[in-house]
Amino acid sequence: MGTAVKKPIKFTYEDYLHFPKDKRYEIIDGEVSMVPAPVPYHQRVLGNLYLRLSEFVEKEGIGEVYLAPLDIVLSEIDVVQPDIMFISKERLNIITEKNIHGAPDLVVEIISPSSEYRDRVIKRKLYSKYEVKEYWLANLEKKEIEVMSLKESGLEIVGIYKKTDILESLIFKGIKIKLDDIF
Repeated sequence: MGTAVKKPIKFTYEDYLHFPKDKRYEIIDGEVSMVPAPVPYHQRVLGNLYLRLSEFVEKEGIGEVYLAPLDIVLSEIDVVQPDIMFISKERLNIITEKNIHGAPDLVVEIISPSSEYRDRVIKRKLYSKYEVKEYWLANLEKKEIEVMSLKESGLEIVGIYKKTDILESLIFKGIKIKLDDIF
């Protein structure tokens, strides 16, 4: 008798729609994980960053900025909820009534020790695969933001901004965010 090779079960966006609504989930390559509720400091940094970004985006009229929880459907088996996402004016068609269907131009993840590997390694590969143009990793412990830009080999670090620095971006020409105001 031959042994049957069990194929791993891959969860899809359709499955995701039936998950309990009282918790946050993400699916990466068909694997489900629960996203823990953020701590107050995470939310303060998130709010500060969102405020600066949305003010700049609105003033320049270059697109829209959103906060989690909001589903980003990259594929049937890749559904994430980044902390902040930006969609440029030219790509607003990826915004649907229920979710964002496609890769944002910018994704911001605020990392904590428990999410660091997932955000730094797994999501970086995922966002590279789906061609997110810029990825910011805000590190609460180090009080710094790494800015990564999409290159041929994927998302590469183009700047690490510390608490006393002024963050600049390749996709937001002219933006200057004082990290003192963020952390």
